[in-house]
Amino acid sequence: MFDFSIVTKWFDDLLRITCGLSDFWTILIECIVVGVLILLAYATLAIVLIFMERKVCAYFQCRLGPMRVGPWGLLQVFADVFKMLIKEIFGMDKSDKLLYYLAPFLVIVASVGTFSFLPWNKGALVLDFNVGVFLITAISSIGIIGIFMAGWGSNNKYSVVSAMRGAVQMISYEISLGLCLIAAVVLTGTMQVSGIVDAQTGPWNWLIIKGHVPAIIAFLVFLIAGNAEANRGPFDLAEAESELTAGYHTEYSGMGFGFYYLAEYLNLFVISGIATTVFLGGWAPINIGIEGFDGLMNLIPGVVWFLGKVFVVVWLLMWIRWTFPRLRIDQILKLEWKYLMPLALLNLVLVTVCVAFGLHF
Repeated sequence: MFDFSIVTKWFDDLLRITCGLSDFWTILIECIVVGVLILLAYATLAIVLIFMERKVCAYFQCRLGPMRVGPWGLLQVFADVFKMLIKEIFGMDKSDKLLYYLAPFLVIVASVGTFSFLPWNKGALVLDFNVGVFLITAISSIGIIGIFMAGWGSNNKYSVVSAMRGAVQMISYEISLGLCLIAAVVLTGTMQVSGIVDAQTGPWNWLIIKGHVPAIIAFLVFLIAGNAEANRGPFDLAEAESELTAGYHTEYSGMGFGFYYLAEYLNLFVISGIATTVFLGGWAPINIGIEGFDGLMNLIPGVVWFLGKVFVVVWLLMWIRWTFPRLRIDQILKLEWKYLMPLALLNLVLVTVCVAFGLHF
């Protein structure tokens, strides 16, 4: 399989040796290039996901979805972005201006920061620390602060109630997410993202296969908790229009609202990407131990494998959203504290026993 580190080493040598730049300028240019690429990928995937959501929703409701703006409605998302960009941004009277304007940036920073940990291909990891799993959970938690600040800073009682609901929901489901990630760390023996993927490279080595029942349970719990963490249906009570108008971003217009809208869709991709990385082998291809078949699969670039798996999980989560009705707040918290978290704890014990006695593949 192609190792992207060849490209990164070539670019580093180009700056250091060919151009004769010092370490400071080399690192600065590399950081700028990587940052621009991350933001471009972030924006591009947001456009794809919004269009995909509309088409999937239309399919499940026997409708056509966007059709008029551009061929097959492909330009509809660009029209929406243009509309948001030209809309006036204004604050509320007696609102906390600092919190009000800072909140959307915290949400988008948390989303982009978590997005940066995704492993796109072998050798194509932006952030790859030896405690990568811990940092993913830490950075993603910043978004909770942004949501609560949005409600508190808006000077709107409905926004405050919605922000409190959103915060307690996200904090609750992060416990199950963390327990599922710990189970994967126990099975692979590392917290480094690249190490987790490397441990799943080879014939029948994906975690949901070689970890058998405990890994499958962790994967399913992770998807449910991740759906709630991303504030997706049927867990989108935080912005239930029937009782809390537009939720914690009621008082936001223009790109203030756009940042929340953008982060929600990219958080869907991030949750699917983490699930793919931890349980479905990341960029690792399908290998079954037959040399000819495995050789053919290895010719497909890792980024294709990664994106293919991620969009399968994304489609699964969209299927769930447009199938189940929205839950009440008591049902959401009951599901987490009475069922998912105890199940994740028992599963973690089961994983530890399996690893300790060598019962996993």
